Amino acid sequence: MADPRRSGPLVYSIAAHRGFADALVAGLVPRYREPGFGLARLTLLVPSSRAARILSEAFIRHAGENGEGGLLMPRMIAVGDLDLDEKLGAALDPLGAADIPPASDPVARWLTLDRLIAEERAAEGMEPLPGRARLNLAREMARTMDRLLVEEKAPEDLWSEPVLDQLGGLAVHWQHAIRLFARVNARWQAELAERGQIDAPTRRNWLFDRAARRWKDTPPPHPVVAAGVTSASPALARLLRVIAGMPEGAVVLPDLDLAMDDAAWDELGRAGASDTPDGPVFGAEDALTHPQYHLKLLLNRMGVNRAEVQPWHRRGISAAEPARSRAISSLFLPPQASRTWAKLDAADRRLTGVRLMSSATIEEEAQAIALLVRAALEQSEKRIAVVTADRGLARRVVQHCERWNIAADDSAGRPLTLTPAGRLLGLLADIAAHGPDPANLVAAFGHPLVRAWDNDARRAWLSGLRAFDRELRGPSPAPGMEPLRKAADEAKVSDWWAEAEALITPLVGWPAQIALADALTRLAAVAEDFARTAVWEREDGRALGTMIEELRGQAQAMGTLVEAADIAGVLRDAMDEVAVRPGYGGHPRVAIYGLLEARMARADLVICGGLNEGSWPQPPGADALLAPAILRALGVPGAEFRIGLAAHDLAGAMGAPEVVLSRSLRDAEGPTLPSRFLLRAMALLGNDLDKEHRETAIPALLPHLDRQRPAADEYPRPAPDPAPNLRDVVIRVTALDRLLGDPYQFYAQAILDLRRLDPLATDPFSDPALRGTLVHDILDQWHKAKAADPGLALAPFATAHFAAARVHPLFRALWQPRLIAVLERFEQWIAEDAAEGRTLVASEIDGEMIFDGVKVKGRADRIDRLADGSLAIVDYKTGRVPSKAEVAAGYALQLGLLGLIAQEGGFASEGVPAGAASEFEYWSFGKKDGEFGKREKPMKVGRATSGLLPEEFLPHHSDKLAEAIRRFIKGTDPFKARENPDYKGYTDFDQLMRLEEWLVRLTGPEEGA
Repeated sequence: MADPRRSGPLVYSIAAHRGFADALVAGLVPRYREPGFGLARLTLLVPSSRAARILSEAFIRHAGENGEGGLLMPRMIAVGDLDLDEKLGAALDPLGAADIPPASDPVARWLTLDRLIAEERAAEGMEPLPGRARLNLAREMARTMDRLLVEEKAPEDLWSEPVLDQLGGLAVHWQHAIRLFARVNARWQAELAERGQIDAPTRRNWLFDRAARRWKDTPPPHPVVAAGVTSASPALARLLRVIAGMPEGAVVLPDLDLAMDDAAWDELGRAGASDTPDGPVFGAEDALTHPQYHLKLLLNRMGVNRAEVQPWHRRGISAAEPARSRAISSLFLPPQASRTWAKLDAADRRLTGVRLMSSATIEEEAQAIALLVRAALEQSEKRIAVVTADRGLARRVVQHCERWNIAADDSAGRPLTLTPAGRLLGLLADIAAHGPDPANLVAAFGHPLVRAWDNDARRAWLSGLRAFDRELRGPSPAPGMEPLRKAADEAKVSDWWAEAEALITPLVGWPAQIALADALTRLAAVAEDFARTAVWEREDGRALGTMIEELRGQAQAMGTLVEAADIAGVLRDAMDEVAVRPGYGGHPRVAIYGLLEARMARADLVICGGLNEGSWPQPPGADALLAPAILRALGVPGAEFRIGLAAHDLAGAMGAPEVVLSRSLRDAEGPTLPSRFLLRAMALLGNDLDKEHRETAIPALLPHLDRQRPAADEYPRPAPDPAPNLRDVVIRVTALDRLLGDPYQFYAQAILDLRRLDPLATDPFSDPALRGTLVHDILDQWHKAKAADPGLALAPFATAHFAAARVHPLFRALWQPRLIAVLERFEQWIAEDAAEGRTLVASEIDGEMIFDGVKVKGRADRIDRLADGSLAIVDYKTGRVPSKAEVAAGYALQLGLLGLIAQEGGFASEGVPAGAASEFEYWSFGKKDGEFGKREKPMKVGRATSGLLPEEFLPHHSDKLAEAIRRFIKGTDPFKARENPDYKGYTDFDQLMRLEEWLVRLTGPEEGA
């Protein structure tokens, strides 16, 4: 219905407190509804398909509130939100628009830019970039191109006079980046012209201009309203200006502050309006971070004065009081205008219904938000929206809501990388890029989609995987399949491994460089072998399939090559760009939004979560190719522009009747800083903050939910007292010092038969056991081989053993030279000893004896026969060597016990007759006199001033062994944890003994002591 009295453009603003969607519908229905047609003749231009859905829900609510059985809704056309990767509606992009060239495929452009970057860098003599880095640069370059094209900047504008004036004052890296961008951009535009295509943003601009010309020349006979469109791109601004000037047209803006005085409005800066005809349209002092800046920019580009904008007088269903909008206006005043806060009336700072909530951690914040949602759902018909830019927080809220069976889907979606299908492909790509690493192998084989089509098949599959997993625990094996086959054999799952190996064989042995299309084909085929069709099912599988098909087709056409080592990173970067949004079916009154999705949405309770710097607002991502001064010279808003959009999103959310502003004091990375927006709210509230605006109920309830339980009794120091039959166990020579120093450790290992479970792929460089095993094996095999070849040198023998053992290449590179240097020193000692009549009797020999009715057993690294007929016991040490004081205290008894076994003839079964041991030595890998290799004796001999005398050594060990048997094996002493705090022994079972809970009490007297 045209208004004959109107003159000039018709532009409205809906204040934040009215609730945009519901207030818009409340005004549109009575104005445009026609008998028999409803709103079918009305056309609404909306920002995105998400906005169309929100408006549809608002129309349904309006009909329900008024008791109407149905309503013919208007035609809604999305202008296509570039941030959401949406396309224009059919009315703006009709099939008949043949006069406008088609848009280039974004994947084709990305891969073409990758090629052009490589060619341009090569032409400049620059170092070639790795495939992943080059593709990321191509993606960044595509974003910069889009940014310039939306602002209608042509490639030649990069060589305009204002840009060249700024170029000389920039750092060298900026100059290189701009030149590279300009050359690649020019070549890309030339290729587009040859193909008869244009960039998608350019086509979008042309379609907007086409619609603007058509509607200006021939206004449509039906009403057209642009609602909630705030994009300030020049072409869209021109279209909105035409719509606002049509007889049946109008533009409705969200949250334009009509109450801000002119001085504050001017303080926002130029915002696209130059002071002189050819002057800059953006100034260095422009308040890009202000929530009204982008609306001022839009009005300036539309050619509409703020005074021409009319307030929308209809209220929505979930409207707040008008005082809320006044307070929001005061809250976001620009710096100079903020000085008026000191003189503000109470009505202009009143934020009734707004509460602030702080949590200690992001996990507690998520639980508190979920609890707020749960409490609000007790009120019938109350709608709740959680709005946050932190997708990690959103996922946590979803999980916490599930405990009450509240299906609250995150409408912003998850990156494809984090979905089941994306994770499986990422794991397979890791195997292809880095080889069959144990951690990636176990993760891929245990993925929930693997063998998911048959419960019995999956159960059997996981049974084999668990055995294989346990065998792989510890240092990483050498690269390749052979060590994995050996591990499967030792785990007795050879048949299982044969099936598993067949699955991953297509991922092994890729060339250093591979066609991206071929890599995707192989990965997709292996994914199907792992999970059959389950990998392509559900939302994430469909998104993954679409991404692979698009990328594979374009990569094949372009001949794109990538390094095989980069394939995992390339795919993860590509999947990070794909958001997988859940299907419908969540709770009808609960919604979780990102900032983009929340625009135009309204609820009775809005919870704004993650209000920390770096989250809301997110840090402005500086353009990697164009410096800020260059952007200003081009007339393009800077990176801080997005902070203003985030501020506007918060201002809109704060218009709800009930609002909770939430933050955590710490996130996953450490302490956080409160959002600048939250700090302004706290400053505006002043003394009223703690009185009226602090959320206290939920934080007080939260600890009682499942965090704080009644205080448990103090856990006592463990001292288990097993039955006599359980105490009768074998004592190993390496365990006696543990039994005397920390009996609980002995109890856990020898009586409970527990063993430490190492993680997968542990660091091989810090593991003395791995070095010890290698050294023991080398020396043992060398001694045996030397019997047949007396002249066999140790160093080449050790080198060959390292190669045959297939240890990890990094371990071999770092440790082999040092180990061989030590072994050569050992060889020198052996030769010197042989000259004095000392000969090898046995190496790596097991022995045992019965002592006081208890079996004692152990392994000697080496036993020599001295010239006088007595024996020498040698222990190879790749780690720390026990001190003489520790031996005397009974904390290092291995050598002496081996001497007792030899004395009792315990090695006779291995060919070593009984004999007295007179020498005990540690051959270690430490340095002495600048050389690797040390030889130490744990007795007071030579110049030593401490330690046991030789004649005391074996009796001392005999006494310690007798004491241990008397007290623990045959006696009734409890196996007390940490009985001797000075014992520097094993800590494998500290968690089992709950050490942290009672250790602090050892400083005081114990009860009953």
